Amino acid sequence: MEGIPHPIPRTVEEVFNDFRGRRGGLIKALTTDVEKFFQKCDPEKENLCLYGLPNETWEVNLPVEEVPPELPEPALGINFARDGMQEKDWLSLVAVHSDSWLLSVAFYFGARFGFGKSERKRLFQMINDLPTVFEVVTGSVNQAKEDAPNNNSSKSKSNVKMSRQPEPQPRGVKMSPAKEEEVSGGKEEEEEDEQGATLCGACGDNYANDEFWICCDVCERWFHGKCVKITPAKAEHIKQYKCPGCSNKKPRV
Repeated sequence: MEGIPHPIPRTVEEVFNDFRGRRGGLIKALTTDVEKFFQKCDPEKENLCLYGLPNETWEVNLPVEEVPPELPEPALGINFARDGMQEKDWLSLVAVHSDSWLLSVAFYFGARFGFGKSERKRLFQMINDLPTVFEVVTGSVNQAKEDAPNNNSSKSKSNVKMSRQPEPQPRGVKMSPAKEEEVSGGKEEEEEDEQGATLCGACGDNYANDEFWICCDVCERWFHGKCVKITPAKAEHIKQYKCPGCSNKKPRV
């Protein structure tokens, strides 16, 4: 289905990198590019599939004609259900099928190139360390048990969910989880071990102390500034921030 040929992954690391690239493309389609994805899934067209590509891009296209295909195929006909259910539920359903497809592609490569038991286990462990597409799309990634690097405990959920700086800071200014922790001090250190890690709503990666983050005032998910093209300077002038997914949502009749 891919117009540009990509190298065929043959090792565990190469298969995982292929998986991660395809996953990144699918997440973009279902979060930051959701309106574009919605429009491409025209119910008037034939059976359409959502493909994630190894270079972290995505496409909506017809299934391949040859049988059996070179790779496992995604779920067919996602466009037919688009207008028959709420958009949130439809995106969640596509996300679930996307997760299944990603696993099938990864283990197809594993079977094709003779991965043994230990290699399959290592591949799955690497995949399982990432939140699923469904978890990212539905905002449930904060429940994932992932620890931030070089930190003995997870970031406090109550800290990272603050969308405003405490007074007397301007109310329109967003702050990164790292800065919020500095403001709150050590008051909630005892709760930190019980909280989940904070992950970007766009790419699904962990937050890092040296990165700028911004929180959506609608869905309350955190995003890397670079993922949503917001700089600290721009954030200073934003009174209410809406992420691309929330900004593009339109009432469905």
